[in-house]
Amino acid sequence: MARFSRGKFMQPMIFKQGAPCRAKWAGRVGGLLATGMLLASASVSAAQGPAAALLQDARVQKALEQIKAEDELTLREQIEIAQIEAPPFKEEVRAKEYLQRLQALGLKDAQIDSEGNVIAVRKGRGNGPTLALSAHLDTVFPAGTDVTVQERDGRYYGPGIGDDARGLAALLSILRALDQHGIETSGDLMFVGTVGEEGLGDLRGVKALLRERTEIDGFISIDGSDPLADPRRSQVVVQATGSRRWRVTFKTNGGHSYSNFGSASAIHAMGRAIAGIAELRTPEDPKTTFTVGTVEGGTSVNAIAGDAQMLVDMRSTDTDALMALEKQLMAVIDKAVADENARWNSSDARVEKELLGDRPAGRAQMSSPVIQAVLQVAEAMQLPRPELRAASTDANVPLSMGLPAATLPGGGVGDKAHSLQEWYEPREAWLGPQKALLTALVLVGVPQVSQPLLPER
Repeated sequence: MARFSRGKFMQPMIFKQGAPCRAKWAGRVGGLLATGMLLASASVSAAQGPAAALLQDARVQKALEQIKAEDELTLREQIEIAQIEAPPFKEEVRAKEYLQRLQALGLKDAQIDSEGNVIAVRKGRGNGPTLALSAHLDTVFPAGTDVTVQERDGRYYGPGIGDDARGLAALLSILRALDQHGIETSGDLMFVGTVGEEGLGDLRGVKALLRERTEIDGFISIDGSDPLADPRRSQVVVQATGSRRWRVTFKTNGGHSYSNFGSASAIHAMGRAIAGIAELRTPEDPKTTFTVGTVEGGTSVNAIAGDAQMLVDMRSTDTDALMALEKQLMAVIDKAVADENARWNSSDARVEKELLGDRPAGRAQMSSPVIQAVLQVAEAMQLPRPELRAASTDANVPLSMGLPAATLPGGGVGDKAHSLQEWYEPREAWLGPQKALLTALVLVGVPQVSQPLLPER
């Protein structure tokens, strides 16, 4: 997921001046005040961009106002969704509930695909691109976790309350606003609840979605909440942090610690590997990291370990740097096994490696229509310019494929994602779905108001 709160992200991305820009605008036009009310403004010129033009449309204004007016309803749906368990690889119950909610909002053809994703298409006029609006169904918490949400002093505490119950509720809010005010789009909007975004799910839902639904021209994920300091200033993920995750198992014949002394030890071999891994050097730019996250093995204090296992995580925003690190790390592991055998004049020690996760890296250019739409929306709504960030989210996959994509926050503020202490505060929370709605409309277009900014493939 993308934690839109403290400590998750890498440093903000820095783009060189003069980077190509797909669309430009001049000045600020009618937007949203802190109260959420729309300002009156003069007529909009074409140079000001589609976001400004859309804000002059009465239907769009009413839709944005409705999202704010229904802020409490969206929060209630968020809590209800959060209180439905969705453990890794066991998202079925929440998926069925989300399917019913989409169908109740008029998308009768909504379905659950073979991977477990919930997919519903709101058809446009048929003369525009297809944009996927997505949030993930799964959480990191195992079955049996108490997912009850409790309110204390204006904050809502519960596992998964922000990650990503907020995104799922924001999508419902957007869909309601579109339908109740009769906003027709040029292109199609595909509403998706994905599975397998977290951990060892390895983005399996979005990988399947983009493999099967080749009509998708652009992708927006809504994940988490806005920065703790200022819910009006978004952190938008436009660079994908790739990762490779391995289970490494060391094996020997083992034995008694006294009578079989002199035999190779799986734990000793793993220890040699960890020591070698700890000495690896990685570049700061592109930021490239590694960790041995968990270790286990052995049977007793007085036994030579016959097996030991570690899980290794490697990350980088650059695919070449990630694969170079992996090559070095695997060589360290092989040397550790050889050294353990050499120490005891043995050939017993051996190693097995299993790839558990492969999250691709990728980057959107400043000329990307999704980035341009996000920036136009902030300008038109008179909000601070978003910070463009790198993280690992569902957007990794489309970004790695060269599709225009980004991950947006769902509004409000929060912290402690992936922990039992996770909390969410609905501070100006309506801004999240408002910005996402307007961004989507900029990309797919509204007849007689704006042309789609997102090109068809």
